[in-house]
Amino acid sequence: MSKGPRSIRGPGKAKTTIVSRRSQHEYRKRKDDIKRVIASMTVGKRRKLVVPILMNYAKTQPELVILAVNTFVKDSDDPNPLVRALAIRTMGCLRAEKIIDYLCDPLQKALRDENPYVRKTAALCVAKLYDLKPELVMENGFLEQLHDMISDSNPMVVANTVAALTDIHIAATSSEPSTSSIDNSSTVFHITTAILNKLLVALNECSEWGRVAILNALARYTAADDKESEHICERVVPQFQHINGSVVLAAVKVVMIHLRNVKREDLGKQLIRKMAPPLVTLLSSPPEVQWVALRNINLLLQKRPELLSSEIRVFFCKYNDPLYVKVEKLDIMVRLANDKNVDALLSELKEYASEVDVDFVRKSVKAIGQTAVKIDEAAEKCVNVLLELIATRVSYVVQEAIVVMKDIFRKYPSTYEGVIPTLCANLDELDEPEAKASLIWIIGEYANKIDNADELLTLFVDTFTEESYPVQLQTLTAVVKLFLKKPDSSQAIVQQVLNTATKDCDSPDVRDRAYIYWRLLSMDPAAAKSVVLSHRPPISIPRTTVAPAVLEELIGEIGSLASVYHKPAETFIGKGRLSADAIQRKVGPGEDDESQLSTQKALQTVVAGQQSENLLDFGDEPSTEGGGLSGLAATQTMLAQPAAANLIAGTSSNPLDDLVSIFGNVSMQPMSATPSAAPGGGFGGFDFGQAPTSAAPQAVDAFAGLSATPAAPPPQQQKPQEDLLGLF
Repeated sequence: MSKGPRSIRGPGKAKTTIVSRRSQHEYRKRKDDIKRVIASMTVGKRRKLVVPILMNYAKTQPELVILAVNTFVKDSDDPNPLVRALAIRTMGCLRAEKIIDYLCDPLQKALRDENPYVRKTAALCVAKLYDLKPELVMENGFLEQLHDMISDSNPMVVANTVAALTDIHIAATSSEPSTSSIDNSSTVFHITTAILNKLLVALNECSEWGRVAILNALARYTAADDKESEHICERVVPQFQHINGSVVLAAVKVVMIHLRNVKREDLGKQLIRKMAPPLVTLLSSPPEVQWVALRNINLLLQKRPELLSSEIRVFFCKYNDPLYVKVEKLDIMVRLANDKNVDALLSELKEYASEVDVDFVRKSVKAIGQTAVKIDEAAEKCVNVLLELIATRVSYVVQEAIVVMKDIFRKYPSTYEGVIPTLCANLDELDEPEAKASLIWIIGEYANKIDNADELLTLFVDTFTEESYPVQLQTLTAVVKLFLKKPDSSQAIVQQVLNTATKDCDSPDVRDRAYIYWRLLSMDPAAAKSVVLSHRPPISIPRTTVAPAVLEELIGEIGSLASVYHKPAETFIGKGRLSADAIQRKVGPGEDDESQLSTQKALQTVVAGQQSENLLDFGDEPSTEGGGLSGLAATQTMLAQPAAANLIAGTSSNPLDDLVSIFGNVSMQPMSATPSAAPGGGFGGFDFGQAPTSAAPQAVDAFAGLSATPAAPPPQQQKPQEDLLGLF
């Protein structure tokens, strides 16, 4: 039995060895086949892997990159079009001047290559070459060849050619004036009617990025008449259905620009209706793309409010939307609000106010107030919603609601006074400066209708020095309003707040306002009432967040960063700022005249006030020089200043000329220490007594003594050669 198993095992082992060797042979054969397949698939990819390395070393060691030039020149004649295109692309990407001279001949052949892939690659290489050395592009006639390639039979070649010509056009028109012999007029990409037709034909046949390049070129085209604008819009409208959001926004930009020339009202409304669905579709994109779309939609609504007037529900926030998306949606919802959809909007905003995100809740409450200010018919509904939110007793909700109610009171004065007791009942819960300042403003504005207004304001006067500056300013103004409306019961509190503001406050703004109020109350009661209790126009929600001229410019930049930032491109590209010379070059002749006219009007406004008393001139005896004019009223001195002349002539380069032209030769003469009071001893017979002494010596001379005791030292003679710079 022991021999049996051994006789069986012997042949089995040999057979296994033979099978094993055969399997190894088949494995090696399959391995070689796979290698050959991979090698066939990666033809040219090894060269692509080398390109990033060469580009990196071209910046640090340009003298070594020249060693690879012969290889690329040889590859430009390779039978494989992929290799030829890669060679041209690589030589264009290596930004080394030593390689540029070797690029011209291969580029000439590539622009006339029989393969469209090589031609479209060469077209972009011309733009890169122009960025490095514009003279070579002009000398070798590359620009003329690009213009000829617009008629190419391949749409992708046309698209890349348009992109290259556009880049050259932008580089030529935005560059600084130089002493180069290049004629910039020859580099400007003028789109003629013939070119327009070729672009419209190629638009539907090229790739998505090619379509963006062509659409951007169409946006620059100036139509000859309204018929041509209508034709362009009709040919571009099918691009609204494209899956790529960039193509959609570029098409919207073209239609918005050429819609200005469309005279047919029915066609204009039809185009506006066709824009809505693709814009709504963009909201189903990922959050980042959705935010970009919302920023562009916000800009479009400022120009065309009727664009999405019936689509407010698609902007309702989802529970998983990021905060930045929710904020943009809130802004758009307020823009789309009207008397038809306000009920649904308020219901949605009320729900948002119960979210856990504090910032989002605050902005939602603010949106309710903006809706009330925008729609008069919905103001009462908005106030009721705000009262319901205040009843929740949630601190940040209550405080934001009080801030919003201040704006509603400014829009609708003496309309919703019944809610004031509810607001005042939450006084102890306020800990934010803006909320405190808002409630103080409401108390001061309606002090004559609030029985305990003096008690409420006393709480803030007692802690005056501990409050923030906005609260101090609002408290000071509210107490003065209270005194003007209830002088019999508020003399003590107004004296206390004026003493505290002028003695113990370290803010110059608060001190200056306190001095001015003290001067007004003690010298001219009628002036005090006309200044402090003057009628204020009701507020309103601005239709646009940018100037009309800037809005027109941003509409032409839809789909770019300018439309996302809502700022012109010059403010954040290039050197990151606009120089004074650049701004002057951007101002057209008409705008420059308008600027000078505004400057003259500003000076004339100062001249018109020459008969008015300067409140900051605390000298009681009028000056006999210059017809009794001094300070701002000394207009003859102001207009005689060289700074004013330079400012009006538009030749001023000193940023202080604007101030010097206004204030003229003003010297810091010491003011009266105890200016006289108005007849009757101040306001209503009340004597405010001696003004407190400030810590600064200048303040002692200028603002000391606001009592009714008349004392007027002779005014010092002004030195005619002193100007504003002498103050420093």
